[in-house]
This record gives sequence, structure tokens and C-alpha cells, in this order.
Amino acid sequence: MAKLYFRHGTMDSAKTLNLLAVAHNYRSQGKRVLLLKPRMDDRFGAAAIRSRAGIEAQADLLVEADALLDPAVFSGVDCVLIDEAQFLSAAVIDQLRALTRDGPPVICYGLRTDFRTRLFEGSRRLLELADSIEEVKVTCQFCNRKAIFNLRMQAGADGAALAERPAEVDGPQVELGGNERYAPACFNCYNARTGLFPPLKRQATGPISGDHQS
Repeated sequence: MAKLYFRHGTMDSAKTLNLLAVAHNYRSQGKRVLLLKPRMDDRFGAAAIRSRAGIEAQADLLVEADALLDPAVFSGVDCVLIDEAQFLSAAVIDQLRALTRDGPPVICYGLRTDFRTRLFEGSRRLLELADSIEEVKVTCQFCNRKAIFNLRMQAGADGAALAERPAEVDGPQVELGGNERYAPACFNCYNARTGLFPPLKRQATGPISGDHQS
């Protein structure tokens, strides 16, 4: 049985570049790779899979949120690579898991959490089902710690630099964008800009509730 992989990272962690490198390695060995992406991700064109380094490929299959995958499409394929897997539904992830029973390995790349630190539907299901979970690492944009969260900054209509704009803490979970709206951040820098995790308040000391003697 083949494996299901989930390789997650924050924005700007070179996930797509990693995916395209894996695709190149398979193809350089004469093996067949199938590239998938959610249809909703049309930032660079309907079928374009593009890294921030400028490397690009075309997806072989665009997946709808409620798609029913045809196993015949994957016949003779040596590896399935999926970009922006966080946007897939749990039902599609379940089908990809089933595909690995008698089909090729499936390697999914995507974000783990949104700008409010909440799991995406596809990411949650991958964390539940994947054989292998790997982190694609990058440093925080504002310091040298490891980034683990995604900051979404307000649109810069006034021309302000990304780091100078207020962070968003409300709004729709999915809002497509890149370096002009999102930044990778460590916990400290994320919290300094969002205030979502206020310090704990010191509690007055007293008897422990429910304390009893034997």
C-alpha cells in the first residue's frame, strides 16, 4: 500500500517550490506524475501552479470542493502531487486516502492553519489520515524565530509596507493572496500584532476547590 503525505508550512515557506522539485525528480527518471490543485485557487491562472521563485507548471487536474475522483485518471501514475491541499474538502481527502490502497503515493502540500490559527478543513483531515506529516520550515518575517502562523495584513491601498499595516483578526477564512497580504510569523510576533493571546491574569490564592481529606 502506498502512503499519504502531508507537507505543511506557513505562507512563503517554499511549499510549491518543493512540490515542483519533487515533480521534476520523478519526471527526470521517466516516471509519470499527476499534478492536482483546487479549482478555486486561480491566483496565477486557472491551472497554473507557480512558486514565488518564479518556477511554474500546469496542473493536470483541477479539483472541485465536492469532486468525485475517477480512479481511471490515476492509472499508470507513479506519484500524485497536490498543491494548496488545505482548500480540499474532507470528502476529497478521504478519496485520496482510499486511492493509496492500490494506487500511487499521494503527497499533499498546504497550509496547516488560517490567519486566525484555525485549521482548514482539508488540513484537519490530512492530519488525521496521513501516514507522514512533515513541516516545511521558514523563519518569521519579523525576527529569526521559526514561523508557525500566518498573519493576514490589511490591504495596503495607502501604499504602506506590509509590516506597517494592521493585522486582520476577522473576516472570511479564505481570501486568496500572497506576499502582498500574508506574512509568516512566530508566536510572539503573531501575538504582538493580533493580540489574540492576552497574558494570563494572576488569580487570587485560596483553598483548592474540591479539596478533601481521605
